[in-house]
Amino acid sequence: RIAIARAIIRSPKMLLLDEATSALDSESEKVVQDALDGIMASKTTLLIAHRLSTVRRADVIYVLSKGSVVESGTFNTLISAGGAFSELAAQQGGDATGWTAEVAEDMPELATAGVLGKLPSGGLVK
Repeated sequence: RIAIARAIIRSPKMLLLDEATSALDSESEKVVQDALDGIMASKTTLLIAHRLSTVRRADVIYVLSKGSVVESGTFNTLISAGGAFSELAAQQGGDATGWTAEVAEDMPELATAGVLGKLPSGGLVK
């Protein structure tokens, strides 16, 4: 949490968060994620994570396997596609219906917004 706070205080144009909440329990992760959401809405943010709860608000999610992008899209698109992302969701204890409902409950106004909100329309890789 201290490293995240230091990064935020510096007010960078871009945030790079690599497994930023991986060492936190679910309750602490939610507190940190809620605080980050407001900050990330105004900054380009590259978020690297294995926990789906960390990336569910991303505009674009890139799924990597063996160094290559195997899927990309919004949380809801990927969770419903039946590919690597939805397999990861199943491993983390959810199915497409459950994860989509959870996202909709957390963000009724927009099911996928914020984390990578300042990326160009083509994303990071063309």
